[in-house]
Amino acid sequence: DSGAIVRFQIPEGTAQADTVNRVQVAITGAVPDARFSGTSVVGSKVSGELLTAGVLALVVAVILMFLYIAFRFPWQFGLGAVFGLVHDVVLVFGLMVLMRLEFSLNSVAAILTVIGYSMNDTVVVFDRLRENLRKYKTLPLADIIDLSVNETLSRTIITGITAVMVLAALAVLGGPALFAFSIALMFGIIIGTYSSVYIAAPVILVWGVKRGESAEDAQPVVLGPASRP
Repeated sequence: DSGAIVRFQIPEGTAQADTVNRVQVAITGAVPDARFSGTSVVGSKVSGELLTAGVLALVVAVILMFLYIAFRFPWQFGLGAVFGLVHDVVLVFGLMVLMRLEFSLNSVAAILTVIGYSMNDTVVVFDRLRENLRKYKTLPLADIIDLSVNETLSRTIITGITAVMVLAALAVLGGPALFAFSIALMFGIIIGTYSSVYIAAPVILVWGVKRGESAEDAQPVVLGPASRP
């Protein structure tokens, strides 16, 4: 059995039930074995409310992510994370516009999932960066960022490839109902992996970060024989 989604516009001044009945009769006449699982109507008011609620959910998610990063890391890390998240959301929206994908609750769920996935990758990089900042106190910040990214790169790439493979199968076999969700999420994971390395971390290099701001950071880490004057 194969399924299909039929979309049509109800003419003004026509009852919804009458239009749906006429469409079902026409489809049954062409395909006698057709079965209807249900109907849903999205009017201009409902679609406007959906867009507003979706955008509001995305804005709240980005703000909460910034607060989480700012609480756990120095505030410069929070800026890097927000730049990366905005980058991901804008590009996913751009893909949906280019491919004319439907903006629905599934699309909002896909973008929110992309935000969470991208933030997870970013936190992994930031954790290693924070550790290396404490270990190598005299190493230039750019070198520490490169070291931290390289140490987490294999884990990030393997996780991203695994998720993309699963989503590719879902896009091919999941039917039209899950196609837009799978494509948006697959593209978002690729972009989120990219932004964690090339957007979030370099922003910290632009703003800079202070070292040894707390007693915990001031604890020396011995890498070798102590240098003497």
